[in-house]
Amino acid sequence: MMPKLHLVEEERDVIIDVHHLAKEYRDSWGRRVRALRDVTLSIGTGEVFGILGPNGAGKTTTFGLLLGLQRPSEGTGTLLGRRLGDVEARRRLGYLPENPYFYDYLTPYELLDTFGALTDVPRRERRDRIRAVLGRVGIDPDETRRLRKFSKGMRQRVGLAQAILHDPELVILDEPMSGLDPAGRRLFRDIILGLKEEGKTVVFASHVLPDVEALCDRVAMLVEGRIKRIGTVDELVNPVE
Repeated sequence: MMPKLHLVEEERDVIIDVHHLAKEYRDSWGRRVRALRDVTLSIGTGEVFGILGPNGAGKTTTFGLLLGLQRPSEGTGTLLGRRLGDVEARRRLGYLPENPYFYDYLTPYELLDTFGALTDVPRRERRDRIRAVLGRVGIDPDETRRLRKFSKGMRQRVGLAQAILHDPELVILDEPMSGLDPAGRRLFRDIILGLKEEGKTVVFASHVLPDVEALCDRVAMLVEGRIKRIGTVDELVNPVE
């Protein structure tokens, strides 16, 4: 039986549009493993869209395909109007992986200055923009500690700052609440809602239902590599058959 799909509204521009994506790889024993199966979804501009599923459901694999970090075994799609993996599309998005790794000998400012140069943030704007995004995630722009001395939660904050530094149209966050204390979770929720108010599209993965309930316009339930349902939180919690 095909999953019930609550599609993006027709009048809203589609920013992600993928059809029948699948990913297969071989494990260490040479056996074929299907990490993702027949994923079809569309996400509109200005949405906060959640991908909800347990660990191992295929959330990170889905993001890898959307970002062009992996090639699909099957299926097609576009992101920001361009084929998956297109370099120009990637310039217009920000990404926070589940376990970000940064040069741990840098300060937060130094790290963002490096990312700002890589993402073509003009030098004359970079200082003010770095200070603004660090303040937005609750980190002192004049912090002199090296990242090696930061907790996981503080690294997550730095990671979010680098994801939004270049003012992307689309922000993709893989388990962004991981390692955060309650104050950090509230801050991330406020930032995500603020990005929506600015007209950005935010797509994030989580295995925690309250996070998607509090933030998402629509949610895809991903189980064992398959999308079981797509809809609003109310439709998923109170399904009408």
